Amino acid sequence: MAAELTSDAAASPHGSTARLDSLTSWHADWSGLRVAVLGLGVTGFAVADTLTELGAKVLVLAPEADDDRARILEVIGAELLRHPLDSVPAGLVEFAPELIVASPGFHPDHPVLEWAQETGTPVWGDIELAWRVRDKVDAAEWILVTGTNGKTTTVQLTATFLAANGLRAAPCGNIGVPVLDAVRDPGGFDVLVVELSSYQLHHLPTTGPGALHPSASVCLNVADDHLDWHGSAEAYRSAKATVYANTKVACVYNRGDEATEQMVRDADVEEGARAIGFGLDVPGPSDFGVVEGILCDRAFLEERQTSALEIVTVGELERHGLAAPHVVANILAASALARSFGVPVEVIHDALGEFHLDAHRIETVAVAGGIRWIDDSKATNPHAAEASLRAFGQVVWIVGGLLKGVDADALVASHAPRLRAAIVIGVDRTELVAAFARHAPALPVFEVEADDTEHVMPEAVALAAAVAGEGDTVLLAPAAASMDQFADYADRGRRFHDAVIAQLGGEADGDPAPQEPPSEG
Repeated sequence: MAAELTSDAAASPHGSTARLDSLTSWHADWSGLRVAVLGLGVTGFAVADTLTELGAKVLVLAPEADDDRARILEVIGAELLRHPLDSVPAGLVEFAPELIVASPGFHPDHPVLEWAQETGTPVWGDIELAWRVRDKVDAAEWILVTGTNGKTTTVQLTATFLAANGLRAAPCGNIGVPVLDAVRDPGGFDVLVVELSSYQLHHLPTTGPGALHPSASVCLNVADDHLDWHGSAEAYRSAKATVYANTKVACVYNRGDEATEQMVRDADVEEGARAIGFGLDVPGPSDFGVVEGILCDRAFLEERQTSALEIVTVGELERHGLAAPHVVANILAASALARSFGVPVEVIHDALGEFHLDAHRIETVAVAGGIRWIDDSKATNPHAAEASLRAFGQVVWIVGGLLKGVDADALVASHAPRLRAAIVIGVDRTELVAAFARHAPALPVFEVEADDTEHVMPEAVALAAAVAGEGDTVLLAPAAASMDQFADYADRGRRFHDAVIAQLGGEADGDPAPQEPPSEG
């Protein structure tokens, strides 16, 4: 793997690995280091900006570039090479980089990354770079969050709990704010809560000078996703497991997902680190869970063999729109992370009273005529859609998009009994329609054949309105990525929202109906 070259390659033909090994501080000598940056999105720009500030010589490779970013690169002294990147650019070979920093979206078999492996050129991700230069202002502690689903909500919850206890906490990483921007913030932070995608974890070494040593870490869950990027389910899970390496205080895992527990068992952690389980069932000692409708901590108290600390009731969460089972699981995980950092349960309880889920995460758009319209456009894979479907009763399901190589058969089969109808959108419609034919042959299934962005959601919503009845939920939980027809999942959600409001013509009832509370199972 490319990450292994960071610390294990003897020497690059373009430079010395020994020099890279010495670069473990903002205050180290980065001057003149030749670095190629792969990509010029939000992450790539943050990498280039950081490296030029450090005095490195930077070449940015990108198939296309935002005009503003391209102009700023010129101002800060980085060079931009526009190239389709379907092959190794001659300009890269001529530049002879001592290091390549790859943006998360580039597959491991990308021609540039394969060239790096062949030539022994080390490859880092933005997370390793951020860890190495984390002491520019204050070297904050890091809390790491990954998982197939629930990452962003858990990061936001954890940062909220920490901030409510008076700590300077920053949610960052895959959540949208590059970690490099957080470590360079002139105000500094006490703790960074870092959302990590499997792409970012792929490039992280677990030993050597670039290895992270987080205070606490969690893998929320694991289900097949991004197989087209990683190449196999095993490689995807292996990347996720990296989150636990070298953890100092608490490795938080999902008791309902054996894979995450095994990751903790296999992890090489610092002495004294504890394994802390969370789940919707009754917690054991050193666990977080639910007892008779009360979320409890049985991990961070002296009398944990016989007692538990009450965090919040499911009833209270229901009043705040936070009672869907997967949201409760995220709250338990975030509570465990915050408690490992010393946040009192009373602070967590009060902070939950002010917390709101982001848009497009099981968001109630409207309730009209006894029909509830829910936007969960963030459900971009079958695992996320599974959690969303379980939160509601009779459903008209709007599903489809880019399946990313994942088989949705099991999802369709397990939820067919709760479906009133299915509205199928996206480029991978054929696979989904076939799955419905196999597992729910009597179910009404409608295909949205429009492929232009403007008409997909209005047509889907009109079809849903025609078949939904009183007591039903029309649920946008696509189980697929959005980039086939939309800019991103937020664009998909906004267009669904607009189409619903247009369809209802302002006939929505008052307050949205509460979500169903989770069982303890």
